[in-house]
Amino acid sequence: MKTFGINGTVRNEFGKKASRAYRKEEVVPCEIYGKGENRHILVSYDELRRIVFTPHIYVVDINIEGQDVKTIIKEVQFHPVKDTILHIDFLEIDDQKPIEINIPVKLEGLADGVKAGGKLNLQKRLLKVKGLYTDIPEKLEIDVTNLKLGKSIQVGALNFDKLELLDAKDAVVCSVQLTRAARGAAAAASAE
Repeated sequence: MKTFGINGTVRNEFGKKASRAYRKEEVVPCEIYGKGENRHILVSYDELRRIVFTPHIYVVDINIEGQDVKTIIKEVQFHPVKDTILHIDFLEIDDQKPIEINIPVKLEGLADGVKAGGKLNLQKRLLKVKGLYTDIPEKLEIDVTNLKLGKSIQVGALNFDKLELLDAKDAVVCSVQLTRAARGAAAAASAE
């Protein structure tokens, strides 16, 4: 995983009124969960924008008044209309303790079913995994070259080194479906 560094300051005022005042100053109230007590901090909106509005996952090094804390983003709350960041929960990570995180899926190769006229559909863009943060890749690559027409790949059929998949075993990750054009061509060929 890539690492990204941001600066934070300790948050002293709490409540809706204080949070609104912080947001007007382009500062986002955040919370760090993990080892020991939860820490309340403030981070500049501009710094957070670079790690939130991206498809990548990051280990976020937060410098809180001289103290470095290694975290990952656990949850982000957005404004329902403006789509601005309202609040972020970070999870403090450690080299020895496994974490649970959603990782993007990337399909590799040209499926046999697509060559036969089908359409490849990705049903799960993210898979939830558990493992040490040092073993977690930026994306989970799945080879689909042998995927036939009408077939699918389920979570239970996947295996990644040093990672445990937490999604339901029968959840479909991707499939190749027969298109209308392929059905019409198949019907015309069978009629002849």
